[in-house]
Amino acid sequence: MTAAGRAWRRFTAGFARLLDWLLIASVAVLIVPVTMQIVSRYTDLIPPYIWTEELARFVFIWMIMIGAMVGVRETAHFNVDVWHRLGPRGEAALNLVTQVATLAFALVFVWSGTEFTRFAIYRISELAELPLWVIHIAWPLTGLAWIVFLGEQFVDNLRVLASGEAA
Repeated sequence: MTAAGRAWRRFTAGFARLLDWLLIASVAVLIVPVTMQIVSRYTDLIPPYIWTEELARFVFIWMIMIGAMVGVRETAHFNVDVWHRLGPRGEAALNLVTQVATLAFALVFVWSGTEFTRFAIYRISELAELPLWVIHIAWPLTGLAWIVFLGEQFVDNLRVLASGEAA
């Protein structure tokens, strides 16, 4: 592997670690507004804040998108094992087919997500008055992260197809 290849691997590994921590943080943050909603519904300890529902929804969207990014990185998203072991080349060829389909979804996320974000650029949410582009940008960023991680996987599978040996 070249020096550029090793640097790219370090970058994607660091990016994946960042996503892992962001996923943990989003779950932790999600607990706060949901707990506030539950406590306010069943007790009179705190008033029923309206913004907690909207914040929970926004954090949940980001949590899903970050989880999808991590899932593609770990090849756990969009992959279904149907065939028995095919050998290294067969597995690599099948992985490439799956990755091309995932790449198509990634490109849709980037293209449509960009339009989705443009639509929301000057809008704010009704209750929390948060800028909506902060939520909508999750779609194109997810697509870009998928492309980054798929590029790494394409290289690995093409290497296996060329050499016939598992990576």
